[in-house]
Amino acid sequence: MTDIDYPAPPSRRSHALRLAAVVAFLLGLFYLVAVARVIDVEAVRDAVAATGPAAPVAYVVVSAVLGALFVPGPILAAGSGLLFGPVLGVFVTLGATVGTATIASLIGRRAGRDSARALLGPPRADTLDRLIERGGLWAVVGQRFIPGVSDALASYAFGAFGVPLWQMAVGAFIGSAPRAFVYTALGASLSDLSSPLVYAAVAVWCVTAIVGAFATHRGYRTWRARNAGPADGTAA
Repeated sequence: MTDIDYPAPPSRRSHALRLAAVVAFLLGLFYLVAVARVIDVEAVRDAVAATGPAAPVAYVVVSAVLGALFVPGPILAAGSGLLFGPVLGVFVTLGATVGTATIASLIGRRAGRDSARALLGPPRADTLDRLIERGGLWAVVGQRFIPGVSDALASYAFGAFGVPLWQMAVGAFIGSAPRAFVYTALGASLSDLSSPLVYAAVAVWCVTAIVGAFATHRGYRTWRARNAGPADGTAA
C-alpha cells in the first residue's frame, strides 16, 4: 500500500497575519475618515440634496457606504435630520444604519471568517457558532447601546465571527433606533436648539447611555462569573 499525501492545512501563522493585515487596514481607514476627516460630508450632503425627490433613497445608499468607511454615524444622522426633518430623517438614518451593518458584516465575513475559525480551532469555533445561533441578534442590539464603540468596526468583527446577515440587519435596526432619533432630531433642530425636540433627544440619549453602561457592567460581571466558576470548582 502506498501512503497518500494530503495537502497540509494553512498554518495558524498565515491566518494570524491575514487577520492582522485586515485589522491594520481598517484602523488606518478609521484614522483617515473618522479622525483626519478626508471625506467632505457637507459636499456629499449637498450633492445628495441636488437629486431632488430621489434624495432620501440616495442618502440611504451613500450614508450606508460612508458609514462602512467609518464616517461617524452621528454626523450622517444629523445630516439626515437637516435634509429631511425629524420624521422622514429617522427612517433614512435607520435605513443607512442597516445598510452599513450589512456591508461591513459581508466584508468582515469574506475577509476574516476563515482565519478567525482557524485561529479559534474547531471546538471553540463550533461553540461560538452555537452561542451566536442563540444570542447573536441580542449581541448586536446590545453593542449598539454601548457608548464609545464604533458600530462599523463592531459590524466588521461580527461578520468575521459569523453572525448571520439577518441578525445583523434586525439587530442594527432595533439597537440603533434610539440613537437614530437622537442625532437625527438634533440635526433637524440646529436652527432652534431650544425646541422641545432637542430636550427629548437629550433625554433619550441619557437613558440610552445609562442602559448601555448598565448592560455592559452586567455583561462583564456575568462573563467573569462564568470564567471564575470552573476554576473555583477545580480548586475545590
